[in-house]
This record gives sequence, C-alpha cells and structure tokens, in this order.
Amino acid sequence: MKMKSKFSKTWNSSKQPRKQIKFRANAPNHIKRTLMGAMLDKSLREKHGIKKISVRKGDEVKIMRGKFSGKLGKVGMVDVKNLRIQIDGIQRTKKAGEKLETWFHPSIVRIISFEGSDRKRMKRWKNIETGKSTTNIKPAKKTLKEDKK
Repeated sequence: MKMKSKFSKTWNSSKQPRKQIKFRANAPNHIKRTLMGAMLDKSLREKHGIKKISVRKGDEVKIMRGKFSGKLGKVGMVDVKNLRIQIDGIQRTKKAGEKLETWFHPSIVRIISFEGSDRKRMKRWKNIETGKSTTNIKPAKKTLKEDKK
C-alpha cells in the first residue's frame, strides 16, 4: 500500500527507514502514546502476564543499551511528541563541563517497578491478573453448522 502524504492508520509497513520514520513523525499523539512502550522486568512480566506497557512519569526503569546501560532511575519527564523520556539522575557532561539531562527512547529501557497512583492503569493490571476483559464485547453467535454438531 502506498504511503499517504500525511498519516494513515491503514498503512501496513515498509522496509524503507524513511517511510518508517515518516509514519512515527506524522502520527497523532494518541497513536504515538502506544509507541512509547517499554518491556517489563521478568518478575513483573510473570506476575501480571503482560510483556510491554507504556512508560509514565514516576516509573522506575533500568537502561539496557548504550553508554548508561545498567543504570537505574525514575522517569522524570515523558515527551510523547518526540517519543522520548528523561530519567532523573542520568546526566551527560558537555566538553565545557556543563551537565545536561539525557533523553532516551523508551524501547531501550526496562520497567522495574511502575507508579501506582493512576486508578485506570491499576484497574487494567487487575483485569489482566484476573483474566477478565476490559471491553464489553459480546461473544459471537453460533452458526448453523456448530448447532448441528
């Protein structure tokens, strides 16, 4: 399928990086929010039965890649527009000696513990733990072939 001039939810994928970057850059914020996901730590993954969740301010994360790999910190700022997060205490130094907060892409961090003050987020976790669906989708009706068997 051809890539649209602005943004299209129906566009599937491409091998070409320029089209992938264009998709992420032109995406509206409600879709960029889903791209802000990070993997959960193994213990959380086993406990809640989910691999990935979007990063929020206050989550404790561990950096997995790059110069700061292995460092722990709390998410201080989330920039959905530019798809990046800032971790408190992780700073880089410029040549002049000035310290700057460093920005990270959420895919290179792993969530160690998450901030639990948001009721909707906690409700979603509880529904995953109990196995209940969060949506009100009714089961499909049986067909005639299934009734005969």
